[in-house]
Amino acid sequence: MQATPARRSVDLSTYPDLVVVYLGFRVTRWRGLLALMGVGRGIAASVRSQPDGLLAHENLFFGLTHVGMRQYWRDLDSLERFTRSEPHRTWWRDFSRDARGSGFWHEAYSRGGMEAIYVGMPAPTGLGLFAPERAPEGGFLSSRQRLAA
Repeated sequence: MQATPARRSVDLSTYPDLVVVYLGFRVTRWRGLLALMGVGRGIAASVRSQPDGLLAHENLFFGLTHVGMRQYWRDLDSLERFTRSEPHRTWWRDFSRDARGSGFWHEAYSRGGMEAIYVGMPAPTGLGLFAPERAPEGGFLSSRQRLAA
């Protein structure tokens, strides 16, 4: 006789503003391996510092050249504070100027909506596989603006 698998769920009522973020990093040229190692060290250090609002962090592997993570944030305000602080702010500014043989993406999900951005990705992934593309500019530039759209 087989045992019935345990069924579990979670009570998210104490997290009304929860934001789940998936982030991905894809190596597109050999040079991107160095960028990946640098980003990996930076992210690991950020997670170890336990930024206010980060509830959990998990590393993910999408393939040999495509890695990522899933993060759970208490709310969008704490996530935005983190992205505007060091070292994230400097890393994002530098990456936006030169992707160094790599692509980066993130998708954010909250009760208020979903949003995504893809930078230097060689092919669509995630929400980009089916949703129409739109340039992240003007009123669609920030994550907060895209979540409200």
